[in-house]
Amino acid sequence: MGFLLDHDVPEDLTYLLRELGHDVLHLREVLDPEAVDAEVLRFVLEIECLLVTCNRDDFLALADRQSHHGIIVIIRRRTRAEERAALLRLLQRAGDAGLSNNVNFA
Repeated sequence: MGFLLDHDVPEDLTYLLRELGHDVLHLREVLDPEAVDAEVLRFVLEIECLLVTCNRDDFLALADRQSHHGIIVIIRRRTRAEERAALLRLLQRAGDAGLSNNVNFA
């Protein structure tokens, strides 16, 4: 499964996803830094990738109006270890079918 990480996602989540065998792209590597959120959702739909973001408000509103391949919203926690653990639990619990075309929180 592929993931596109938004600018605001902690770098250590990249390492976790790659260690689990997933393909990881960073938004800054594939789209213009000025790309608006609607463009980002169109892009993840085109490449069939899940968007991982901390930008809850903007992407939740947009997800109601625009198709996407799936969004994982990272909830900020006291430590990065807690954020990694929450993402790992979500991946284990939801599986590919539960992540695709849905909005999930980790």
